[in-house]
Amino acid sequence: MSVSTVIKSIQDIMRKDAGVDGDAQRLGQLSWLLFLKIFDAQEEELEFELDDYREPIPEQFLWRNWAADAQGITGDELLSFINDELFPKLKNLTAPIDKNPRGFVVKEAFSDAFNYMKNGTLLRQVINKLNEVDFTDSKERHLFGDIYEQILRDLQSAGNAGEFYTPRAVTRFMVDRVDPKLGEQIFDPACGTGGFLACSVDHVKNNYVKTVADHKTLQSQIHGVEKKQLPHLLATTNMMLHGIEVPVQVKHGNTLNKPLSNWDSDFDVIVTNPPFGGTEEDGIEKNFPSDMQTRETADLFLQLIIEVLKEPSAGKEGGRAAVVLPDGTLFGEGVKTKIKKLLTEECNLHTIVRLPNGVFNPYTGIKTNILFFTKGQPTKDIWFYEHPYPEGVKNYSKTKPMKFEEFKTEQDWWGDEADGFASRVENEQAWKVSIEDVIERNFNLDIKNPHVGELISHDPEELLQQYQVQQNEIQTLRDQLKGILAEALSTNGEGNA
Repeated sequence: MSVSTVIKSIQDIMRKDAGVDGDAQRLGQLSWLLFLKIFDAQEEELEFELDDYREPIPEQFLWRNWAADAQGITGDELLSFINDELFPKLKNLTAPIDKNPRGFVVKEAFSDAFNYMKNGTLLRQVINKLNEVDFTDSKERHLFGDIYEQILRDLQSAGNAGEFYTPRAVTRFMVDRVDPKLGEQIFDPACGTGGFLACSVDHVKNNYVKTVADHKTLQSQIHGVEKKQLPHLLATTNMMLHGIEVPVQVKHGNTLNKPLSNWDSDFDVIVTNPPFGGTEEDGIEKNFPSDMQTRETADLFLQLIIEVLKEPSAGKEGGRAAVVLPDGTLFGEGVKTKIKKLLTEECNLHTIVRLPNGVFNPYTGIKTNILFFTKGQPTKDIWFYEHPYPEGVKNYSKTKPMKFEEFKTEQDWWGDEADGFASRVENEQAWKVSIEDVIERNFNLDIKNPHVGELISHDPEELLQQYQVQQNEIQTLRDQLKGILAEALSTNGEGNA
């Protein structure tokens, strides 16, 4: 039976349970069960490999001892075991991060988890279905990764404060271009369910891990923070599925909660799609310099990323980043202008890949861009690359998403940062803008492709954005006019005095 069939059957069983209300609770329920099953599969491997193995949680709570037997406890007995023993014990586990890091991971994962199911017989059916998947089999584990993403996509809905799933093609392209190496510290400050981190693990593993010692190095170079409990639990599970045995560096918290000045700049690589369109809770902006304070989440994250990227040192480049940002960041003014000025002064913003409409369908129609930059040298030129739709495609959709292969033209064109991208040439899709032009435009980076004639758009999202830009421009002109008039009047007044 395929994993997708298993997941569908589980969701159908849960629908019969009076305690589970809606997709979010179904996913929450499935998540802690999956976590425990995958955790135990990994435990069995560690037990086999390590001479001094000790269980990180009490033995009776390991999946194999209460869930693996299809004829095991069920009904009210199963419910009372889960509600009265398993949950209270795992939530209150004594597991210091230094002495029992895997126990600590379990405690963190269960900190806000909840058993929604009220029918022990249905719960046993769900567990038995899950047992049809073998997480120690690498083929099934890989397949599960795909299904896992499918579940996440199903859960996402538009208008949720800019939180949506980053298509795998975009994630892979970004990681491929920043090319994280073995031993480099990799960070996603808004890691969601861990898509960028998982992709980075795979990239390092496939390109640079050759020995057991390399694998050990990889274990400690992945860092992430996620604010919400459910995505954090999924990110932890995702890391375990990708072979990270102790994902303690994927933390549950709000990255923006700490004053910017308290951060060390020590990340070699940052790949992220920070939430945009949302506003942060009151007081968070106080963690940022007074002239850069805003409640717009994406603006705060961009400042944080610039700050925490590693400074260049003797013979070593500074940290590098790939960040998804909306068009609003490119053309926005006020604090946004100051942040873009800071970005181009502190970092070499060498490439902006402009993504077409619909990449994030069906969650949002907002147009997005990927900004690639390296800390330590100011920007001299910015290359823009407009990613075209593939032949015959007018828009992306849930059933026809973007494919990684589409980025082959960018990869072939890319060149090497070491020689300042000397091999890059302007073409139908690519053009270069000097920092002098950017400064003249007051850091408006919403620069259209000069090789393409004006296209008339009837997309309501785009028209609203254009309207907003025009309103901002009109307001700026009004303000300038007021300034000129005020100055003229005061000069005139002095002349008459």
